[in-house]
Amino acid sequence: MADLSRLRELVVKNEKKIVMVVMDGLGGVPVEPGGMTALELAHTPNLDALAAKGIVGLHEPIGPGITPGSGPSHLALFGYDPFAYEIGRGVLEAVGIDFPLTPNDLAARGNFATVDAEGRITDRRAGRIASEAAAELTARLQAEVRLEGVEVFVAPVREHRFVLVLRGEGLVPALSETDPQALGVPPLPVRPLVPEAARTAELVNEFVRQAARILADAHPANMVLLRGFAKYPTIPSMGEVFGLQPAAIASYPMYRGLAKLVGMTALPTGPALADEFGTLEHAWADYDFFYLHVKKTDSAGEDGDFARKVEVIEHVDSLIPRLVQLRPDVVIVTGDHSTPAPLRSHSWHPVPFLLWAETCRPDGVDSFGERTCARGALGRFPATDIMPLALAHALKLTKFGA
Repeated sequence: MADLSRLRELVVKNEKKIVMVVMDGLGGVPVEPGGMTALELAHTPNLDALAAKGIVGLHEPIGPGITPGSGPSHLALFGYDPFAYEIGRGVLEAVGIDFPLTPNDLAARGNFATVDAEGRITDRRAGRIASEAAAELTARLQAEVRLEGVEVFVAPVREHRFVLVLRGEGLVPALSETDPQALGVPPLPVRPLVPEAARTAELVNEFVRQAARILADAHPANMVLLRGFAKYPTIPSMGEVFGLQPAAIASYPMYRGLAKLVGMTALPTGPALADEFGTLEHAWADYDFFYLHVKKTDSAGEDGDFARKVEVIEHVDSLIPRLVQLRPDVVIVTGDHSTPAPLRSHSWHPVPFLLWAETCRPDGVDSFGERTCARGALGRFPATDIMPLALAHALKLTKFGA
């Protein structure tokens, strides 16, 4: 359900609390044909107990066969049609670090990367360099890059990630990306996707040329890759649409940024997963919707580390009792998309989904995994249906029609 205006008419406010735990990139595939996925192999007694008392299924973040980015897949989780509300990755990163974007700003997400002597990419993330090292490199770029007619801002995000913001009149975000998403090839030149973006493409290409010169001696981070060119969007808040007072608990800036764009309060939290559950406990009385984000399931999948993904899932499971002790009215556990370790990337595979509430009609499934979720009562459904389901089980939706 993505008709927000119609849904808004049905919203009823009450004191019930909803918690959405998002294990980024949760879905997977077996390493060997017929084997188990990371979620199926993981020992998850607490999640299995919730599944046994709740309902499960598989959600499609965007649509069958479509591999989603993190931004659109999260928007769908929060009830927004990702085709109607497109948000570029650059804006998400910028808002996540509290960069003060203006209407004249064009933002892009940057990766520091490694290229060889021939300019071919050997590592798209520069070995996930430390945040402190990336901060030094962004300071060099900020001090030395000069582009005619625009202001340039380069700010660190976390590890190998940074934000590029160009400020000036007439900047158009309809640009191709420089990241080929492959190794052994050079970065791509930026192309204008509409004629009006020709000048903007020239400016970005000049930034890349200057950055390559400045970073030539900075191995392993001797190149930049840019994607997600965007300007600040207009999106109705979750408070307006769903009548919620929502909070986000996420340590990675991009996800904090996305949460803020839909009207959540991004709560300060530490980097460890236990810190995030501690933040949930501390803020429990102040909000009625909590989004708690787990990043390392996705990182393990992108690194091709199947065993580490299993470990992260088991760590999340070990913390679920802390959530249950808070006595939430609705608990959702899912991912924003699939990141199978054998593929080392996001994929189109539908995502395991679990919903527990006292209002559930259990479906006979007693464990949380891809195969069991495929047999669940919810079947395979659009991710935009998740928020209406959560609101209904929290008794926050009234009857439609006479």
